[in-house]
Amino acid sequence: MSETLNVEKIFGENVFTPGKMKERLPRSVYKAVKQVMDHGGELSLADADVVAKAMKDWAVEKGATHYTHWFQPLTGITAEKHDSFVAHPDEDGKMIMEFSGKELIKGEPDASSFPSGGLRATFEARGYTAWDITSPAFLKESGSGVTLCIPTAFCSYTGEALDKKTPLLRSMEAVSQQALRIVRLFGNKTATRVVASVGPEQEYFLVDKEKYLQRKDLIFAGRTLFGAPAPKGQEMEDHYFGVIRERVGSYMKDLNEELWKLGVTAKTQHNEVAPAQHELAPIYETANIAVDHNQIVMEAMKRVAVRHDLRCLLHEKPFAGVNGSGKHNNWSLGTDNGVNLLDPGETPNENIQFLLVLACILKAVDTHADLLRQSASDVGNDHRLGANEAPPAIISVFLGEQLEDVVKQLVETGIAATCKEGGILETGVSTLPDLEKDATDRNRTSPFAFTGNKFEFRMVGSADSIASPNTTLNAIVAEAFCEAADILEKADDFERTVHDLIKEYMTKHQRIIFNGNGYSDEWVEEAGKRGLPNIKSMVEAVETLTTDKAVKLFEKFGIFTRAELESREEILYETYAKTINIEALTMIDMASKQILPAVIRYTKTLADTVIAVREAGVEPHVQAELLKETGALLEEARKALEVLKVEDARAAAMPEGKEQAYYYKDVVKEAMAALRTPIDALEMIVDKDVWPLPSYGDLMFEV
Repeated sequence: MSETLNVEKIFGENVFTPGKMKERLPRSVYKAVKQVMDHGGELSLADADVVAKAMKDWAVEKGATHYTHWFQPLTGITAEKHDSFVAHPDEDGKMIMEFSGKELIKGEPDASSFPSGGLRATFEARGYTAWDITSPAFLKESGSGVTLCIPTAFCSYTGEALDKKTPLLRSMEAVSQQALRIVRLFGNKTATRVVASVGPEQEYFLVDKEKYLQRKDLIFAGRTLFGAPAPKGQEMEDHYFGVIRERVGSYMKDLNEELWKLGVTAKTQHNEVAPAQHELAPIYETANIAVDHNQIVMEAMKRVAVRHDLRCLLHEKPFAGVNGSGKHNNWSLGTDNGVNLLDPGETPNENIQFLLVLACILKAVDTHADLLRQSASDVGNDHRLGANEAPPAIISVFLGEQLEDVVKQLVETGIAATCKEGGILETGVSTLPDLEKDATDRNRTSPFAFTGNKFEFRMVGSADSIASPNTTLNAIVAEAFCEAADILEKADDFERTVHDLIKEYMTKHQRIIFNGNGYSDEWVEEAGKRGLPNIKSMVEAVETLTTDKAVKLFEKFGIFTRAELESREEILYETYAKTINIEALTMIDMASKQILPAVIRYTKTLADTVIAVREAGVEPHVQAELLKETGALLEEARKALEVLKVEDARAAAMPEGKEQAYYYKDVVKEAMAALRTPIDALEMIVDKDVWPLPSYGDLMFEV
């Protein structure tokens, strides 16, 4: 029997937590650190030197030899450059391990090779990483040893944000400042900040390593570019919450242990809807720490999978025909003195502060639905959004029966006199307790759903960073709070003004509320009548970043400059084009070198069989018909392959930018689909021993 894991003992053991700081730092230095963490400001270089030495000593005791400024560039993944603690030997030749406050606070990675969208020329190489004191340093154990990772922001020599963390931190300050104005109006004088909290549910697939290595599409593109459906998919709904397989359970156990050591509050694990699909969910944390931890989770998922001869797939749609993977982003706001601004209480119709916050959020989401949609856009998510598994591409807000009724009363009469109760659910079994019902059901088809004391933004893709969605959420809500506070702070009659404002916002923006089936064709038609945007792809969403409305919003709160937004627009177009180009080239490679040659060999076998059977005196009707069908599909695939080669080459030769991205979307992707169709049909015909790729059944059911 294996040794019992003591979670309380190992939790956070590889994190330089505030508790470890308190133990190792002089009281005055720890107090200075806490002051900066809680209220902002800068740590003096003298205090930073003390912190750096304590951090280095702790890391070295744990086996670390190197440190890195761990940051999140616009590639969507994390980046790190390792430096050792080694300094010059002393006069006796003894090696000294050093780490200064200056090295802790600032790093200088080469900025020229990261995406900058024109903010930096290739020859302008200097960039800076700056220590995010609010996110604790941690130790990463890997093949290269133990490394001290210091979470940082990344900016250019001229000050523009070149990462995803800097705008997130700016947005957190913006929403905190504006939300404080709201809570002050309702008498809360002790809160000093409002914190955006996030809990991201991470979905993923696991496949066998040996089968993975036989699929160039999984290696290069992260998803299957070819593949006929397995005889069984998810239609029996028996995988969701089903018994976790031994091999997967062993993986989850090791993953949890690694995450707990890194201070990640891994809470929930289960099988998801599709075969080989699973989910891990943590407890809520401050937004920037949640972003860091989600990056750690994704890295750990891939690293731990290797130890179990598995591979972790984080692509939003690794398999056609079954559910893809999302990352439900649960977002809330709370004061530092314990008030959740999204808690409606027992009687939400009487909770005026909550109703104002709700009205502001409805206004924010309706006004900036296009930006919110863009924040969840990536290439992989185009395969998922709008399918019968994920939220539609149309932004709407689910409130549930109770709050929808409250809004309706306020809109119609200006007063919400009643509030629907949850009631009691009678089980009908004498040995089972009757259950207290929530006042609201859940809606799994809604992209932005109120779920009790938070909003669940369900559009985010599984491989994407949650930094962008939360930056946008914080920004649009900060704007709505600011505009409401501007009115209310000047009001002579606060109570009347706040009631009027709530009614005004809810009346004007009630079109964004939808509690029905978001998957239905009727909703698409209804949303069009309401004037809600239906942005169907990443490419179409990109331009929302640089509208006058968006620039005004982000510049008002210092989250992005126009130049930073334009750079991100350029990067997104390039990212889309490069991703589809890689997929197209992978399809060309697989079809040319693996699939078509295998089919040709199979047709020769069929032809030899036809001849042999005929010579034996029997007319080979079945064999001849099969040969004819295979030959026709082979010819269709060959022609489609030639078209894809031409169109991809044409797209690759175009200047980078919007036009090229649209060409990849409208032309190259269609050519890819035209090639996949006959090849998937061939997979259903060709002898399995001849087919060169592991099938969907092999990948999803043999783990």
